[in-house]
Amino acid sequence: MSNILDIITSQKLTYEQKLISLAHAAEDTQNVLDIPELTQYYFDNMAIDDLFEGNAPYRPRYIMPDYSVFVKNGSEFLGLDAPQDLDELLNSLMIVYRHVPSITSFPVYLGDLDKLIDPFLDGLDDEVIKKKLRLFLNYLDRTVTDSFCHANLGPEETRAGRLILEVEKELQNAVPNLTLKYDKDLTSDAFAEQGLHTSLFVANPAFANHKLLKDTYGDVDYGISSCYNILPTPGGAYTLSRLVLPKMALLANDSEDFFNRILPECLEAMGNYMNERVRFLVEESGFFESSFLVKEGLINKDNFVGMFGLVGLADGANTLMVKDGKEGRYGNSAEADDLAERIMEAISDFAQNFEAVHSPLTNNRFLLHAQVGMDYDEGVTAGVRIPVGDEPKNLSDHLRHSARFHKLLPTGCSDIFAMESTARKNPKAMLDTMSGAFDLGHKYMSFYEEDGDLIRITGYLVKRSEMEKFKNDEAVLQNTTHLGTPNYKHNNLADRKVRGV
Repeated sequence: MSNILDIITSQKLTYEQKLISLAHAAEDTQNVLDIPELTQYYFDNMAIDDLFEGNAPYRPRYIMPDYSVFVKNGSEFLGLDAPQDLDELLNSLMIVYRHVPSITSFPVYLGDLDKLIDPFLDGLDDEVIKKKLRLFLNYLDRTVTDSFCHANLGPEETRAGRLILEVEKELQNAVPNLTLKYDKDLTSDAFAEQGLHTSLFVANPAFANHKLLKDTYGDVDYGISSCYNILPTPGGAYTLSRLVLPKMALLANDSEDFFNRILPECLEAMGNYMNERVRFLVEESGFFESSFLVKEGLINKDNFVGMFGLVGLADGANTLMVKDGKEGRYGNSAEADDLAERIMEAISDFAQNFEAVHSPLTNNRFLLHAQVGMDYDEGVTAGVRIPVGDEPKNLSDHLRHSARFHKLLPTGCSDIFAMESTARKNPKAMLDTMSGAFDLGHKYMSFYEEDGDLIRITGYLVKRSEMEKFKNDEAVLQNTTHLGTPNYKHNNLADRKVRGV
């Protein structure tokens, strides 16, 4: 009750942020999941973490609608006919987004935005279109007040894609997060270079290796949502829990104790816990029976997956190296990197053999994910990244290292690179760098200019100016600023190695 009163009386939360926080507090009064004593022990020690998903799952964590179905058919539930022109399209999208839930209470996926918009541009000149896009994108930024919200572009160049990038560069909004799907066989150099140039002004878009990702779910398409989650459309993710590898390593006597006792126990505990969440969501919550998204064909329950997350691979490996009395750190030591790969392979082996309920698309298996981190993480590096301060001097070495650890993570992993301002003048060199990284097997990457207002924290966008307001106890529009401000400090993100091209 004191927590609820703290929420009600907070002067740092907007009304909407209070409302969402109170809803989470109400959910957490319920205890509908079976959590064994050993599992609770690992929760209490932060070795496994449910990422504040709540005690009683009543909606999937991430929902990936096929908005093309909505555009083609309209919606009986929402009382909308299929749009006939650009104004009707943008208005209809604004309405449907309002009704797509997620763990954040906002839509985490807005679809292939350029492909949705492009067919409606005939007969309109660029300036007319850009005015409409400004209004639409500002609406999203001001009403979806959570930057775990994502729209996709590409891989093919479109007029809509080009104009969206132009407008985004001008607006400098934190929402939506954008990903440009890049495939050198499908994406023109001009479009890719425009995306890269734009990213060095507004940290947006990020870039996905479409050639590598397009077959992730076989015949089922994929989209990028939230930070950089690679998920099936139409479908999504039931849940995402994570192994916190440095916390697990602290509970071990040494690396052999870690592999023989701590890791197997945590893997089994988290797998069973995730099954509990999925079981309740599918069998008891009633979500899939009641949602118009299912009834109108925008999502398909059979295309939902469970995301088996991990965070702090670097810090876990470094901790175990110390416990074994060895020198060397992840990203700079062959022995530490080999240890980290051994950890990854053990986790991957478990995921490939553990039976996940209600997951036919993945042959009833959970899929690994490099989780980005939380505001309360200290000494926990996002996913499989190299900690700030330990980055290799040579960018090519950094990219090779990343590709080595991206390969076992089908539902998402990424790296972020702060760039010198001079990179803005050389988009061709930026494209050569990105294309080379993707050829190595790098799955996803993003860039921002070292002195820009917009930066990527772990995968989402936050403005430095908004973080300053929040640090001064001012209310801010986007709740991801609440997450980004402590994370930026705890993980020394201001000290990321700045790269040049």
